[in-house]
Amino acid sequence: MRAQVLPLRTLVLTAALAAAAVAAPAHAFSDDEARRAILDLRQQVQQQNEQNQRARLQLADQLQSLQQEITQLREQLELVSRQQPNTQPGQGANNPPGATASDPREQAAYDGAIDQFRKGQYKEAAESLAAFIALYPASQLAPTAKFYLGSSRYAAKDYKGAIEELNQLVQQSPDNARAPDALLVIAGSQIELNNRAGAKASLQRIVKDYPNTPAAETAQSRLQLLQ
Repeated sequence: MRAQVLPLRTLVLTAALAAAAVAAPAHAFSDDEARRAILDLRQQVQQQNEQNQRARLQLADQLQSLQQEITQLREQLELVSRQQPNTQPGQGANNPPGATASDPREQAAYDGAIDQFRKGQYKEAAESLAAFIALYPASQLAPTAKFYLGSSRYAAKDYKGAIEELNQLVQQSPDNARAPDALLVIAGSQIELNNRAGAKASLQRIVKDYPNTPAAETAQSRLQLLQ
């Protein structure tokens, strides 16, 4: 059989349609507006990534600074909790000014508990101090015992317990020599519990109510760090 020959007009039309089909995708990807949109999107994504990276670095720096502040405050508070009140002739090294225990058993119980605290036996010291306060609630040594009880709780990382004990001391004996130091330890416990507002209030109270004490100087410097 002889091959059928297509008319010239049909051949030309077919070739034109084929050429159009091939050229269409190339024309679509060469659209200038689409290219610009893609480039703009890439640039926005890059800028956003850079901003996020800067924000993460700034946050890391802030967290590091805050941790350093907390560490410094913790060290100072631990130093405060170990300091002994001023003594006078005839007083024990751990007794507050003007306070003595007439009962040898009372004095021995107090000194034994303080000795545990000074040795870093905070759990045992807390138990002994709590027992002393229960046995001798009217003792002149009771306020100081409360201070060391709260400090023992703080050192053992029982921050809520420390706040509870030391608040009792400040409320019951606001004129006691240990009251401003107790507020310092309360502020430290509040910081450990992430209660910065409470810590600021405690430090401000020291500056206001006990302005001429070493604790007030420490509180003022800590307030600057907590701004």
